[in-house]
Amino acid sequence: MFDNLIACEIAGNDLVVAHNGNIYVTHPPGGASNDPSKVWLIKPDGAKRVVDTGVRYANGIALSPDQSLLYVADYRSHWVYSYVVQPDGTLAHKQRYHHLHAPDTDDQSFADGLKVDRDGSLYVATRLGIQVCDQAGRVNVIIPTPNGPITNLVFGGGQFDTLYASCNDKVYKRKLNVTGANAWAAPNKPAAPRL
Repeated sequence: MFDNLIACEIAGNDLVVAHNGNIYVTHPPGGASNDPSKVWLIKPDGAKRVVDTGVRYANGIALSPDQSLLYVADYRSHWVYSYVVQPDGTLAHKQRYHHLHAPDTDDQSFADGLKVDRDGSLYVATRLGIQVCDQAGRVNVIIPTPNGPITNLVFGGGQFDTLYASCNDKVYKRKLNVTGANAWAAPNKPAAPRL
């Protein structure tokens, strides 16, 4: 049972908790609404504020390994947005950054859960599989699953080197040669990307 209320009146979808205790929450529009999504910042003292609007359907959310960037997946497009996290926790310099693959017949990637590894790669749960993006925003590989779209993923195992993915009514795992970056752990600066 949960006994400590942190925030209320937020219809959150996904969240990430930074090492400093700040919480970022995606709040997509309800039902078939075309209202813009919101990204909320909840401070450790419970103060909350909207720090972004305008993403069509904000869904998955993650922090870069050094926690200088926030990533937000747009379920209704083929973009993952990038923001620079300011010292006070607010966001600046929003841009469409990671361009996801989608079937030629649809402009929606159905991007859902997001995770990062300690090297700075972004893992995105999509209808085509797990799209692995490098620091420069390019999809380097798509890891398919046997039974359809992936809804979320997480690094686990003793060394956080196993990727778990939920897919319909099943959970799959895959051992990787990378280590997941946990937002609650101390931030780390990955090596510069190879271009």
